[in-house]
Amino acid sequence: MQANFAQRVEAAAHSLPLRPGEAPVVGLILGSGLGAFADGLAGREIPYNRIAGYPQPTVEGHRGVLKLGRTCAVLSGRFHFYEGVSLDDVVLPVFLLHRLGARVLILTNAAGGIRRSYSPGELVLIRDHLNLMGVHPLRGPNPPGYGPRFPDMSEAYARELRQVAQEAASGLFPGSAAGGLAEGVYAAFPGPTYETPAEVRMAEKLGADLVGMSTVPEVIAANYLGMKVLGISCVTNMAAGILERPLAHEEVVETGRRVMPALTRLLQGVLERLGA
Repeated sequence: MQANFAQRVEAAAHSLPLRPGEAPVVGLILGSGLGAFADGLAGREIPYNRIAGYPQPTVEGHRGVLKLGRTCAVLSGRFHFYEGVSLDDVVLPVFLLHRLGARVLILTNAAGGIRRSYSPGELVLIRDHLNLMGVHPLRGPNPPGYGPRFPDMSEAYARELRQVAQEAASGLFPGSAAGGLAEGVYAAFPGPTYETPAEVRMAEKLGADLVGMSTVPEVIAANYLGMKVLGISCVTNMAAGILERPLAHEEVVETGRRVMPALTRLLQGVLERLGA
């Protein structure tokens, strides 16, 4: 984090003061093609360009809108390191959600499937990750009042929240094992190219079940702030080399749209169980 990062967080928070009845305890960050969930939520819609210091998403499928409800704040669209922004920009939304009162963070993303049992359109709970991006969001000064210099990451994705998600998924996905959701390890690459087959084989040997280009910086930031994290990947395609076919972002966005009804039901069930 840069020396002025704490001031950036405060400026962003002061540019959108909470109104009576707005007290978000849960924050959501929605990934590629998955932002339509925010449309069905009641609340105040705030474009990112009205938030002080916020960059604008440049990737298709990321609207760039904050939805502020009574107990939930939803960010439809995220920033990726490959877009040319700094890691401060990438994790600023997490710090803003925390500043607004959220202590639970739910992240969704579009991911490539490595595990052969996965299929496009499947939802997978992230239980751990590999940071293969070559960068770290906490590098630099450690501002006072946030988190420890050396945060613990032994349970980066809260076991209790994964159990809540499994309970919410019960009966929704009868085709999956025991009617629940698969869980896997997510490997984050910097992008913007899709991974090569050799890189996918490397990630697989390291223990990854999923690959993508996001999420990990936000999860690190959330754990640093003491937030509980739930990560959900939508397997939008099989990773390079798993199937003999090229990859395209249009497929990612289209699969995201197709899975939205199932993801919406899952997120609604999780939020209800969290009292949000």
